[in-house]
Amino acid sequence: MTSESKGLLRGAFLLTIAGMLSKILSAGYRVPLQNFTGDVGFYIYQQIYPLLGMALVLSLYGFPSAISNIAAEVKRKQQKLTLNHFYLPILLILFFMVGIIASLLFVFSGNVATWVGDPNLTRAYKIVAVSFLVIPFTSLLRGASQGHLQMKPTAYSQVGEQVVRVFMIILVALYVNAQGVSMYRIGEGAAIASIFGGVVAIFILLIFMKRQEVPRISNERIPWRYYIQTLLLLGFVAALNHMVLLLFQFGDAFTLIPALQEYGLLPREAMEEKGVLDRGQPLIQLGTVLGSSFALAMIPSISKSKLKENPIEFYQKVRSSLAISFYLAFSATAGLIAIMPEANILLYQDLKGTVDLRILMLAILLSAIGITCATILQGLGYMKRTALLILVAVMLNWIGNEWLVPIYGITGSAISTVIGLAFFSCFVLLELKRKLPNLQFARYINWRALFLATSAMLLYIFVIKQFLPAELSRAGALFFVGIIASTGACMYIFILIRGKALKRSEIMMLPFSRLLMRIYKER
Repeated sequence: MTSESKGLLRGAFLLTIAGMLSKILSAGYRVPLQNFTGDVGFYIYQQIYPLLGMALVLSLYGFPSAISNIAAEVKRKQQKLTLNHFYLPILLILFFMVGIIASLLFVFSGNVATWVGDPNLTRAYKIVAVSFLVIPFTSLLRGASQGHLQMKPTAYSQVGEQVVRVFMIILVALYVNAQGVSMYRIGEGAAIASIFGGVVAIFILLIFMKRQEVPRISNERIPWRYYIQTLLLLGFVAALNHMVLLLFQFGDAFTLIPALQEYGLLPREAMEEKGVLDRGQPLIQLGTVLGSSFALAMIPSISKSKLKENPIEFYQKVRSSLAISFYLAFSATAGLIAIMPEANILLYQDLKGTVDLRILMLAILLSAIGITCATILQGLGYMKRTALLILVAVMLNWIGNEWLVPIYGITGSAISTVIGLAFFSCFVLLELKRKLPNLQFARYINWRALFLATSAMLLYIFVIKQFLPAELSRAGALFFVGIIASTGACMYIFILIRGKALKRSEIMMLPFSRLLMRIYKER
């Protein structure tokens, strides 16, 4: 392996770790946010979060990926990344694209607030529109550094941006709780926090940028058409992969409140019900990160060229990616369904929506598999088809909310989410099998070891639950969930490894791989 290839793998790993840390922060702060502001405050935040999340995805994955591809193409032609030929044209194009989105959202913020069923969100949507204007700067600087094969600027700026956002949102929640001001300050404060987070990211990126010498003038003709096409295709289409859960939440923001009122709830009750269901989002996010991140670390090395060079090794990497994603997501799904009552008390202080949240936890397994398959398909160059499947799944969820929520209430939304994600994961897996006919993923899974590991974990949880008091305190829930999460996960992994469900190469991808290899050998 060349030094450049090693550098790329190290960079991909660094970005994976930064992405995991950022997602853990993003999921973790929502628990104190709900505790400080209640289900209504959480509902308000979740009504604007999908838009903030989409802006973040575009600035972290979509546009930087497109810009790094442009940079690689420019360098391939033995041209330099100059100010007038590369940086300024791309910045102008990004400002035009993002500016249209920001302007439309700002002008029609009142209409959007009315469509989601809450006109009081108008001001928050206007601030969200302003936050989009940070995207061109962060995207350009991240994409340019990745074009120079430098991943540290993106990784450090991503974590810095998220830390600032989390800190400011928690401060706003504390302020709202202490001063008793309008709950809608939560949404406005979250949007302002995103702006400040973006500014901090720009500052971090500029520090790294100072180390690079940027030539100012190039006499080469600016390929405007190529720049625009690449930014549109990779910037938006490729980013959809990272937006699957966000798009589902976006659909919920527009459909749930009107549908819940049609079900018979008053506006305030509908807000509380949506806030209760939104409790599942941090758990889904953490479970999906657990189920997909280690697998996705292998994906930068997956491409059509790799398939042609060494098909045996290529198929092995794809199977390993899917297997790790499946095993980890399956355990997270089964475990959270089993301990949901205790987790609900621990995180949110009551048992509201436990049944609905249990249904919603199926989204962890479905989204982890779907996102892993979709990323592999994108690596093979099938971006448009993958994007189409994502959009169809989102539409199914939207239609499901319209049909099921007026009949079954919030339970209908949980079912609708699962149906949409089931469609997405099944069809991207089928599409992957069509493109890779020798994949045989189902045969690769060790179903016996999976059954034994899952059964043992669930039996263990059931036995421990028999010793719990009838009314569990929050401190008791913390002890129970902490013990179960650690020991149950260890038991599951131990049985999987002893059952030879994971290969040596797959075990080496996991944390504490040296210890796990000892378990693998002892047989």
